[in-house]
Amino acid sequence: MTRREFIEKLKAALEQDLSPGEVQEQAAFYNDYIRDEVQKGRTEEAVTAELGDPWAIARNIISAAEIADGETGRGRESARRFREDGGNSAAGGFREKGERQIHISGTPGWWQILLAVLGVLGVIVLVVAVIGGIFSLLAPILLPLIIILIVFRILGRRR
Repeated sequence: MTRREFIEKLKAALEQDLSPGEVQEQAAFYNDYIRDEVQKGRTEEAVTAELGDPWAIARNIISAAEIADGETGRGRESARRFREDGGNSAAGGFREKGERQIHISGTPGWWQILLAVLGVLGVIVLVVAVIGGIFSLLAPILLPLIIILIVFRILGRRR
């Protein structure tokens, strides 16, 4: 995707929820970033591919703006910085010009990792419980059959 296509898609996604000034501010930021990277020798397609889907970036920006609308003073300043950085510092991405960070992909937060670990543990416990249940149901039938087969084998070899 070219720089122009990326910016147009980003603007289209942002225009639904942000003021024209905020849309222009975000579009200018990403436009400048892509141009800076192209000047470093990269292609527009490589830079936009690395940034990811403009719609996903727009969702992050809009979420941050909604947080800012719900808070005052210091909260708005934090949300503004969050929006400029493209996400929080724990959210992965890469550094550009000092401390500014651009959010490329949504890495999970601690609660999402905890939820995933608990989900995996739940599946493991469920599988063990099902297998244990099957063994407990079949053991009274299979154990005597296995013992009888072993006895016949032993007796069959002695003949």
